[in-house]
Amino acid sequence: MLGLGTLLPWNFFMTATQYFTNRLDESQNMSLVTAELSKDTQPSATPTAPSPERNSLSAIFNNVMTLCAMLPLLVFTCLNSFLHQRIPQSVRILGSLIAILLVFLITAILVKVQLDAVPFFIITMVKIVLINSFGAILQGSLFGLAGLLPTSYTAPIMSGQGLAGFFASAAMICAIASGSELSESAFGYFITACGVIVLTIICYLVLPRLEFYRYYQQFKFEGPGEQETKLDLINKGEEPVANKEESRVPAPNSQPTQQSHSIRAILRNILVPALSVCFIFTVTIGVFPAVTAEVQSTIAGNSAWGKYFIPVSCFLTFNVFDWLGRSLTAIFTWDSHWLPSLVLARMLFVPLLLLCNVQPRRHLAVVFEHDAWFIIFMAAFAFSNGYLASLCMCFGPKKVKPAEAETAGAIMAFFLSLGLALGAVFSFLCRSIV
Repeated sequence: MLGLGTLLPWNFFMTATQYFTNRLDESQNMSLVTAELSKDTQPSATPTAPSPERNSLSAIFNNVMTLCAMLPLLVFTCLNSFLHQRIPQSVRILGSLIAILLVFLITAILVKVQLDAVPFFIITMVKIVLINSFGAILQGSLFGLAGLLPTSYTAPIMSGQGLAGFFASAAMICAIASGSELSESAFGYFITACGVIVLTIICYLVLPRLEFYRYYQQFKFEGPGEQETKLDLINKGEEPVANKEESRVPAPNSQPTQQSHSIRAILRNILVPALSVCFIFTVTIGVFPAVTAEVQSTIAGNSAWGKYFIPVSCFLTFNVFDWLGRSLTAIFTWDSHWLPSLVLARMLFVPLLLLCNVQPRRHLAVVFEHDAWFIIFMAAFAFSNGYLASLCMCFGPKKVKPAEAETAGAIMAFFLSLGLALGAVFSFLCRSIV
C-alpha cells in the first residue's frame, strides 16, 4: 500500500495531462476574446482569427512538466540520501504524504475555479515541483525503510508502484469509454488520489504497531559493538538482561559508528545494483512514453480500436507487464553476476521499438508494421523493466550491514531517480532518430 501511495497520485496527475492542456487553450481563448471586446474593435472578426500565441502555453506544457518533475525528483532524492539520519523517518514519510495530500486537494478544488491561462500554468508547475519534491523524499525514505526488512519485503513496494500505473491506465480507458468531460474525469482522478493518500497514511501509522516491523527496526540503532556483545552472550548461554542497563546509555562505539557510515563505502558495496537500476530506467524512460505513445495502429482503420490503441497497447500493456515483473520477485529471486549483462541486453528493445510504426518519422523505415509486433515488444520490454529493477532494489541494501541498510536503500532510490532523469534526456535523442 505504501508503494502504491508513492506513485499513484503522480500517475493520475500525468493521466490528466490533456485536461491541463485543454484548459490552458480554453483560458487563453477566453482571455483573447475578452481583451478584444474590451477594446470595442471589430468583435466579429478578431476573436475567431488564429493567434500565434494561442497554444503557446499548452504547446510547451509537457516539456516544462518533465523539467519541473525530474529536477526536484533528482535533487530531493539526493538530499534524502545524505540527510535521512538527521530528520526522523516518521517526519519524512508522514510530512511528505500530508503535503502531497494538500496539493491534490487544492488541485481538485481548482478544477471548479476559473483562472486565466498564465496563473493556471504557473500554479500547475508549482504543484508539479511540490509533488515531486515531497514524492522524492517519500520514495527515498520508503526504500530506506524496506532496506531494514528481509529482501522479499522490497518486492511488494515495487509491485505497489507498478499497480499505480495500472490503475492510472485503467482510469484513462474508463474515461474514454464513458465519454465524460475532461474536467469531470480529472476531478475524479484527483479525488481518487486523495483517497489513496489517506489510506497510505493510515497504513504507515499502523506499521510501528507491528511486532515484526519493530524487531527489524531495532537493528538500525545498534552498532556492531552491541550486536557482537549480544552474540557473545548468546554463545555463552547467558541471558542478555544486562544489556537493559547498557541500552539506556549507548555503547561507546555505537554512536560514532552510526555517524561514520561512509556514503562512499556503502556506495562501493552497492555500486553494481545501483548502476544497474539507473541504466534500466534510463533505457525505459528513453522510449516510454516519448516514442511508444507516438506509434499508430495499422489495422484500426475507422474502427474504435484507433481510439483505444495507445491507452491499451502502450500504457495498459506496459503497466500490466511491469507489475507482473515486479510481483515475480516476491516469488522468485536470484542474485547473479549475470544480472548486469541482462540489464545491458535491454538496449535491444530501443531499436525494436523505434522500428515500429512511430509517426511522424523522417529517417528510419518501418520494419515492424503490424500492431501485434508492437504489443509483443511492449510486453517483454515492460516485464524485463519490472523484474530486473525490482531485483536490483531488493538486493542493493542487502550487500551492506543491517545498520547501513537504510542509507543503502536511500542511495538506491537516488540512482533510480537519476535513471528517470537521464531517460528523460535520452528520450529527445530517441525521438529525433526516428
